[in-house]
Amino acid sequence: MSRVLIVESSARQEGSVSRQLTRQFIEQWKTAHPADTLTVRDLALDPVPHLDATLLGGWMKPDEQRSTTEQAALERSNVLTDELLAADVLVLGAPMYNFAIPSTLKAWFDHVLRAGVTFKYGETGPQGLLTGKRAIVLTARGGLYTGGAMDHQEPYVRQVLGFIGIHDVTFVHAEGLNMGEEFSAKGLSQAQAQLAEIA
Repeated sequence: MSRVLIVESSARQEGSVSRQLTRQFIEQWKTAHPADTLTVRDLALDPVPHLDATLLGGWMKPDEQRSTTEQAALERSNVLTDELLAADVLVLGAPMYNFAIPSTLKAWFDHVLRAGVTFKYGETGPQGLLTGKRAIVLTARGGLYTGGAMDHQEPYVRQVLGFIGIHDVTFVHAEGLNMGEEFSAKGLSQAQAQLAEIA
């Protein structure tokens, strides 16, 4: 039995292709792995604050020196980090906004990339502590960006996941969604077919 954490980051609840892909993933995964536990965290419905001095204080100050707000920020980060630590499979629903990921997903990464918890620094440099996990990243893109210079999404996500030790990463791109009906239908169909093979 595996534990699957699904993180939604689309700002839209309706009409979102990345959410359409995560719904397909959930349905197909449940059919193929009925004993698995799936947890969904929706960053649009329950946004994570951006990294600030309060969270840094929560991380860095001793217990007795933390303010009430710093303690609350630490506890919120702990909840998010514990969800990730417990997961065997991480699924990210990530539409492309301005050539990169949504700021809500960046904020989530800022809460879970934690020295001494999800990575550590050693004599040879940083070392990821979340080895053995798998990640599936479901993206929705208006244009065709895979492998191009304007794709700051996939390289960034690969880098941060690798930094914490997750190297088994599969991307499913639904591309060309704003390039007319033919491109949109083709891009979505290809993504759905790839996703069906994964699940």
